[in-house]
Amino acid sequence: MNNEQELENIRKSANIVEVISSYLPLTQKGKNYFGVCPFHEDHSPSMSVSEEKQIYKCFSCGAAGNVFTFVSEYENVNFIEAVKIVAEKCGLTFKGAINNKTKIKQNKIEYEIMDISLKYYQNNLNTELGLKAKEYLNNREISRTAIKEFDIGLALDQNYSLHNLLTNKKYDIEAMVSLGLVNRNGKYLNDTFINRIIFPIHNLEGEVIGFTGRIYKPEDKEQAKYLNSKETNIFKKGQILFNYHRAKKEISRKKEVIIVEGNMDAIRMSINGIKNVIALMGTSLTKEQVDIIKSLRAKVILMLDNDNAGETATFANGNILESAGLNPFIVRLSGEKDPDEYIIKNGIEAILDNIKNPISFLEFKLKYLKKNKDLSKTNDLVSYVKEIINNIKDINDDLTKELTINKMSKDYDIPIDLLKSELKKQSKDKVIKVEPEKKLVKKKNSKYDIACRNIIYFMLNDTKYIEKYKKELGFLDNKKYRGIASEIIYYAENHHNIDIASFITYINTKEYLSDDVMEIIKEINLEELDMASFEEFIRVANAEMAKKEIKELKEKIANELDSSKRLELANKLLEIKKGCVGYEK
Repeated sequence: MNNEQELENIRKSANIVEVISSYLPLTQKGKNYFGVCPFHEDHSPSMSVSEEKQIYKCFSCGAAGNVFTFVSEYENVNFIEAVKIVAEKCGLTFKGAINNKTKIKQNKIEYEIMDISLKYYQNNLNTELGLKAKEYLNNREISRTAIKEFDIGLALDQNYSLHNLLTNKKYDIEAMVSLGLVNRNGKYLNDTFINRIIFPIHNLEGEVIGFTGRIYKPEDKEQAKYLNSKETNIFKKGQILFNYHRAKKEISRKKEVIIVEGNMDAIRMSINGIKNVIALMGTSLTKEQVDIIKSLRAKVILMLDNDNAGETATFANGNILESAGLNPFIVRLSGEKDPDEYIIKNGIEAILDNIKNPISFLEFKLKYLKKNKDLSKTNDLVSYVKEIINNIKDINDDLTKELTINKMSKDYDIPIDLLKSELKKQSKDKVIKVEPEKKLVKKKNSKYDIACRNIIYFMLNDTKYIEKYKKELGFLDNKKYRGIASEIIYYAENHHNIDIASFITYINTKEYLSDDVMEIIKEINLEELDMASFEEFIRVANAEMAKKEIKELKEKIANELDSSKRLELANKLLEIKKGCVGYEK
C-alpha cells in the first residue's frame, strides 16, 4: 500500500462529524451539522460540517477542509501530525511518511548541518572529556534521562572544533557562519560555542534550529552565563516557543499551558512531571507567539521570574495576551528567582500548589499598579484609580467591571457614581479614528479570476464538471489555475472519480499547490452546484481569454508590414471572434 492509499484509508475510517464532535459540540440541522467555529470569535454556530461530503466550512471566516485539515488547524500541528492524530482516534497506525518538499528544497543543507552539530555535541558529553560537564549537570539534578530527553550536549575547546568536523564532511564554511555556528575573524575561524553545555532549540515541528550554551567551569565565570544562537533563515526566535514540540500534547490533554521565562525553567518543570510548560524566547511575546498560544485553546498561566524585571514582563505580556482576547492567570513565586531554583529548594509539590491557585490578571494588575504609589496622597490615589479604570474599560465582562468598581469604592471611600462616570468617560475616549488613506484595500479578483476559481471549485466536486471543462475550455490562461486544473484532471483519471475531501488529502502532500487550492475552497460558499452556473463560468473564462488573444493579435496586425501576413493574422482574428460564443465586441 502506498502513502496515498494509506492516507485515504485513514480518512475514510474517520467520520468527520465524530472527529470534530470530539473537539466541540455539533447540532444537526437538516443533512448537515453546525457548531461554533473555533478558528475565529464566533458567537453563533457558523461552521457547517457535511457528513455526506466529509468536509467542514465556516460561512463566516471561510475556514474549510477535511478531517485532516481540521485537526491540523485545531491542534496547531502540521499535516502529517494531524494524520497521525486522526489515525490514533480510529485505532489505526500511520506507517508512511510525507516529505516537506518546500522545506527540503530551501533548507535541506541548513537542517543537515544543525542535526550533525547536535549529534556532535551529544557525543562530546558522552566521552571522557564530558565527565566534568556531566558532574555539573548531576549537581544541578539533571539526570541521564533528562539529558537524553532534552538532547543536551557539550561544546569542547578549539582542539575539538565543530567547524573542522563539518568541513571534513564537505559542508560550506559560509553556511556554518550564516547559521551562527562559526565566527570569522579575518581569515581565522572559531566555533561560536566553546566549553559550554549545549541545550538545543527546536522549531514547532521538533527540528533543531539553534542552540543555547551555558558555562559550567568555575574558571569561565567571568563570561556571559548563557550564549544563544543568532537569528538565521531557519531560526526566528519570535516565531517559536521553547519546548513547544514536547509540550503540545500534554497542553492539549490538560487544556492548560504554563509559560515561563527561561529554557532551564521549562526543563526543570518538565523533568519533574509538569509537561505542559513552554518558555519565552525573549521577555516580550510577539504576535506570532501569541497566535501559537491562542491556537492551543488552553488556560494560560504566566509564571515568569520572581524579580522586578519578571514582574514588569508579567504585566506587559499579560496585557498583550489580554489584547489578543485571552484571559491569562498569574503565578508569582516567592523567595527564589525563578521556577528552576524554586523547585530545587522547595520541591515539586510547592510549585504545584502555586499552579493550582493562580490569581487573575486583573487581580495582579490591581496590585502591580499600586507600586511606588502612596495611596494616602490624593495625587497618587487619583492616578491609581484612573489607571485601574483604563485597564478595565475594554473588558467585555460587565460583572468584572462592576465588582472592581465596587471594590475600589469600598476600599478608598470613593462614591461609586463618580467611578462609573470616569469609566464612561474613558470608554468614550478609547474610540480610535483610522485615517482613510491608511486603510488597506484588499485587491479584488478580476472577472476572469472569479470564473477560474469557481470552475476549479465545481471540478473538485464532480467528474461531470471535469469532462465539461475538458470539452469546452481545456485550458486556463493563468499558470496557477492551470496547474490546479491539471492536477484535478490527473487525480480524477487515476482514481476514476473525485470528491473534495479526498482531493484535499492528496493536494496536502504537494505543498506547491495546497495553499492555493485551500484558498479557493475557503473563499467559495456554494452549497448547491448546478450545470447552468458552471457553463456561465466557462463562457466567461472563454470570453476573457479571447479578449486577451484578440488584443494581442490587433497589436501584431498594427505592427506587421507584410500585407499577406497581416491578412493571415486578420483571418485568425475573425476565426477567434466567431469561435468564442462568450466573446462580446
